Amino acid sequence: MLKLWVLEIVARAASAVVQPPSALAPAIYTDPPHDSAHPACMAVLHIPSGGVAINGVAYLAEGAGSHPTVVLMHGLPGNEKNLDLAQAIRRAGWNVITFNYRGSWGSPGQFSFAGTLKDASAVMAFVRDPANARSYGIDPSRIVLAGHSMGAWDAAMTGEQDPGVVGTVLISGVNTAELPSEHSRLVLLLSKMMETLAGVTPEELANEIEQHRQAFDWRLHAKALARKPLLVLTADDRFGPAADQLVGEVRSMHGAHVATLHVATDHSWSDARIQLENAVLEWLRQFQKQ
Repeated sequence: MLKLWVLEIVARAASAVVQPPSALAPAIYTDPPHDSAHPACMAVLHIPSGGVAINGVAYLAEGAGSHPTVVLMHGLPGNEKNLDLAQAIRRAGWNVITFNYRGSWGSPGQFSFAGTLKDASAVMAFVRDPANARSYGIDPSRIVLAGHSMGAWDAAMTGEQDPGVVGTVLISGVNTAELPSEHSRLVLLLSKMMETLAGVTPEELANEIEQHRQAFDWRLHAKALARKPLLVLTADDRFGPAADQLVGEVRSMHGAHVATLHVATDHSWSDARIQLENAVLEWLRQFQKQ
């Protein structure tokens, strides 16, 4: 009898631990119903860009038909790829496309900042290709750009030039143009971010930034981001002021829809992953078909 009582107490305690607050998006803690005819799955991608095929992975949502899709871009070099966020977004019924820029994480080619922008555009062309959209169940009319750190810069710069995206998400965004102006400091900073990067040196990356600071400034065409909803998430990582400046530029435009959230966490949101997922999922709900 005592054993049964103890087991009941343990069961109740376990239930209390896993019971999520009602404010959390269900996709954070609930798996979708299994669809045996159209199950959730992964697909390996080889996306043409700059004369090579960069590596990618598609997290495809369960269910028949086409799905809204997030193109999720990692930072420099990309040790944090936010794949927990990708999984949560998929549980909410979205596809997520992730990829590694040319010259990073095994993708062929030479890494460069300009190359990451070209890769982002190539991925957008890939997911919009009618054959690919059919094959992977992508709704080309509902594509969101999202990125973390340098990937947020890629998302902002691409979103400024691409009126077809329905929204943009910037997570701990780093404006490449505002990295240190002193050459030696810039080289030192970049030298600490070279894991997995191929065909380039910190000196060469620093030279690229210095030669293209104006073109690389995400404020150059910032007002174009006001065309569609924008979510900007900042952390205690010294990059918040640059993101706030971008937000100010966008908000100056009539009709801009900008949502922001600042969380006291590090650049990678190491102790705020649930907050990150919840913020993104709640924002994405506006694009769900009713």
